[in-house]
Amino acid sequence: MKFNTKTIHGGQQHEEATGSVMTPIFQTSTYAQSSPGVNKGYVYSRSANPTRTALENAFASLENGTHGYAFASGLAAIDCVLRLLKPGDEVIAGDDLYGGTYRMFTRLFEKYGLKFQYVNMNDSSNVVNAITEFTKLIWIETPTNPLMKIADIEEISNSVKQTNKDILIAVDNTFATPYLQQPLDLGADIVMHSATKYLGGHSDLVMGALIVKDAELGKELNFIQFAAGAIAGPMDSFLALRGIKTLHVRMQRHCENGRKVAEFLRDHEKVGAIYYPGFKSHENYEIAKKQMKDFGGMVSFRLKDESKSATFKFLEHVKVFTLAESLGGVESLVNHPVSMTHGSIPEAERLKMGITDSLIRLSIGIEDIDDLLLDLDQALRK
Repeated sequence: MKFNTKTIHGGQQHEEATGSVMTPIFQTSTYAQSSPGVNKGYVYSRSANPTRTALENAFASLENGTHGYAFASGLAAIDCVLRLLKPGDEVIAGDDLYGGTYRMFTRLFEKYGLKFQYVNMNDSSNVVNAITEFTKLIWIETPTNPLMKIADIEEISNSVKQTNKDILIAVDNTFATPYLQQPLDLGADIVMHSATKYLGGHSDLVMGALIVKDAELGKELNFIQFAAGAIAGPMDSFLALRGIKTLHVRMQRHCENGRKVAEFLRDHEKVGAIYYPGFKSHENYEIAKKQMKDFGGMVSFRLKDESKSATFKFLEHVKVFTLAESLGGVESLVNHPVSMTHGSIPEAERLKMGITDSLIRLSIGIEDIDDLLLDLDQALRK
């Protein structure tokens, strides 16, 4: 199947008992057995639930994987990956990460003996040069949150595997979605999504996803998911399945509106720096063009007046955009990373990354573009 067909039919079957076209919500915790150990493939919903199974099959199909797993949140999915490691193991991650990921790395898993290095992944040689005998995992975000840096997944994967084929490559594909890039096809071992965002697409669920091609790696992740219990429930699984069916058409509009918003901001007299991988001036434009189908619906920028008061005035005067956490829904959102998504990162580290008080992140929705541009313009001129 082509991708646009996969979003609707990939990994799916009509429900056997009634022929229901849509996967039912199996709102049950347990399943009848005809004899001890004799069942229809389901025993207890922490291990498996038919609604979640359908969603996990859809995840695998979209990323060209063989096994998908749905978690209670994106951070629960990341937690599962890190539980593959043991004290003393080392993770190399990008130097621009979602704040919740950074918080998990530094405030949870460092206490349990894992070590973390942070490098600029714009240049793949930085990753290879950081590898030590203790390195077990490379954690890639691309595009990054919130500075929209781009890492060359294929080049990093090939270079790392040539150095040590046992090092795992994991990619947070939340910003791009499988519509724009498919990391498993570029050499990654694990793809992670905050399915809360574009996969769900309607700001009505919290969920994480992992997808792999290797069956043995899948078994390890599945065991951790079962043993730790951070699973997605049947209602959220149903909502995510519903959202995925329109992923392709939503992403087309997100990308279309994203480009127009980025161009508008680039030319606006009140705007200073802008972060959008679809501009030729972006330092990794060629990589983005090579590995992404389009450039997505996320745009970050700074005002020329970089004072906190000017930034807050803009944030307080948007009307169509909503000032809120998260991203990837049909509605346009505006975010202040310092006080919202990246507030858990110490100030010195934030500044080192380039996340200052004046940085603003936009998640461009699928509204009429004229309304979005008018809203931005009136807020910028306050």
